[in-house]
Amino acid sequence: MATKQQEERAANFQEEDGDDEDLPMLSSHTLEALKKFLEEQKQQVAAADDVSLISEDWRLSQFWYDRKTAETVAMEVRDLSVSTSSPIVCIACPTIYAYLKKIDPSVSVKLLEFDNRFSQYGNDFTFYDYNHPEDLPITMRHAYQIIVADPPYLSKECLEKVARTISFLKKPGECYQLLLTGEVQKDVAAELLGLHPCGFRPQHTNKLEAEEQHRDVYKFGSADRFLHGGSFP
Repeated sequence: MATKQQEERAANFQEEDGDDEDLPMLSSHTLEALKKFLEEQKQQVAAADDVSLISEDWRLSQFWYDRKTAETVAMEVRDLSVSTSSPIVCIACPTIYAYLKKIDPSVSVKLLEFDNRFSQYGNDFTFYDYNHPEDLPITMRHAYQIIVADPPYLSKECLEKVARTISFLKKPGECYQLLLTGEVQKDVAAELLGLHPCGFRPQHTNKLEAEEQHRDVYKFGSADRFLHGGSFP
């Protein structure tokens, strides 16, 4: 037979168990606010994985590639560098340089840039003015088997001068060249460098319009092997 104390405990338990029915339900407004908060947290985590870049200066025709584009190109170029034991040089494409160093801090890569703000990269940075295409350290002459270039302007004159820089930099023999430029340069790229579109269309963070948005990656040499597989659609 239950004692009075046992009966009181049982009664208290039943009261506590029944309290679940009285728990307050979150309002639709609160649920929406919670959903928004969780989404913002998710975006902040994703942003933490992005590369911190210097702000674009449109006066210098600077338009950074979005994360997907930069990571895709950087990963393919890094893998090629590893497989060939070759250093990389990036002409006027700091986004690609930054993602290369994020993916593999030990990768050997030089950045040629007009904007001296990128001197923060130390010895990896070399000042470059496409108007003086061969005004570069003599140690860079014929020193690179992997060259990534993104001419700052969509003009034949600019691409002609960048082509002279590529000729100065490229190592004799097999060379892997990637050119990121506008569709309007298609014929000029083929004429000057023997480069042709590979089917991958880069995207920018600021969603450029008109012909600036219609950009392609052009390639030459055994780059065919890796551009047509893996990450590139």
